[in-house]
Amino acid sequence: MSDPRRLVPRTDVLLAEPRIARAARALGPVLVKHAVTAAQQRVRAGDLDPAAVVDHVLAELPATASSLRHVVNATGVVVHTNLGRAPLSPAALDAVRAAGATTDVEFDLATGQRARRGRGALAALADTVPDAEAVHVVNNNAAALLLCALTLAQGKEIVLSRGELVEIGDGFRIPELLTSTGARLREVGTTNRTTVADYAAAIGPETGFVLKIHPSNFLVTGFTAGAAIADLAGLGVPVIADIGSGLLRPHPLLPDEPDATTALRDGATAVTASGDKLLGGPQAGLLLGTAELVERLRRHPAARALRVDKLTLAALEATLRGPAPPVRQALEADLAAVRARAERLAADLLGRGVEVAVVASVAVVGGGGAPGVELPSAALSLPASVAARLRAADPPVVGRVERGRCLLDLRTVPPEDDDLLRAVVARCT
Repeated sequence: MSDPRRLVPRTDVLLAEPRIARAARALGPVLVKHAVTAAQQRVRAGDLDPAAVVDHVLAELPATASSLRHVVNATGVVVHTNLGRAPLSPAALDAVRAAGATTDVEFDLATGQRARRGRGALAALADTVPDAEAVHVVNNNAAALLLCALTLAQGKEIVLSRGELVEIGDGFRIPELLTSTGARLREVGTTNRTTVADYAAAIGPETGFVLKIHPSNFLVTGFTAGAAIADLAGLGVPVIADIGSGLLRPHPLLPDEPDATTALRDGATAVTASGDKLLGGPQAGLLLGTAELVERLRRHPAARALRVDKLTLAALEATLRGPAPPVRQALEADLAAVRARAERLAADLLGRGVEVAVVASVAVVGGGGAPGVELPSAALSLPASVAARLRAADPPVVGRVERGRCLLDLRTVPPEDDDLLRAVVARCT
């Protein structure tokens, strides 16, 4: 009997096969050829039937040319930094697809002349926060703060509370960002108590601005005191308020979370915020403030290095103009509706022989926003051993393990993904 490995299809024959050729046009020839080569090697090793090579190659190819994969977030963390923070709304995804082609991002179709970059997104942001005289967008909140320091405090002092010298994810420290611009930090107060008088005593000819940072990823309780923006605004120097989480207006579920509108009304010269947290849009740094300062920020040489691309501008505008994004939907989800979804899923899975129960759960905002705020929720409770299999599924489902159980929190799973979640859980249990 002849060796079946001699029947391995040639590479050129496989690449010319209509289905593989279509995949190469969609994903690129390099990625597809790699999958073909790997399949041929399996045949030579005797692990794959030569007749199954084409089907195997197609099964091994990813859905897109990117290594990033769609993940079902069942962690109960609404804005999960490791899962990409805010998922975009369908309207924003449509806008990104349209912007991926040739666009009028800096072109006026009526006059045939150059136009201001991102004017639609900037107008949407200005309309959302009318208390801002002017707005600007850079590539993230750290960049927004960096631009403020470069513009107002290079070679000068930034006055800020010792209780606001924060570190965020991956060891990133705000003080180090600020001093990298050539500014000097003038620390005032103590870790737990800083008063207006502390700021006033530190202000002098070398002051660039007063910085008010919201400690968004931790809480200090007990014997504490802090200065309000309204009080700092009367000290005669610019006040920059880094609110962080991107809440543009007050929200009843987050009474202690600072928002851009209130900060501006209280007298902040400028507010910096993230676009991919509570706003629910793409990664972006939002700058809202006085017309004079925003124009200085926009004209600073570093602004060019920090600018956002057309995809971000499109997603941001669609988030601001369009329907409620997934973050807001998860935040405002009705507990009874979340519980009812969990009950329906559990009933169906029980009918398939899956060991599952519905339990009360507590979701959180995440992403450094609203620390201490608990969002009542409901979760599917499965054996802890299922967690790894769910992460390895297609698509992966990421839950959390608590007290020997794998919990899939439904608050962070969009209702339209319930059928998908049910199918994945059924396959993995």
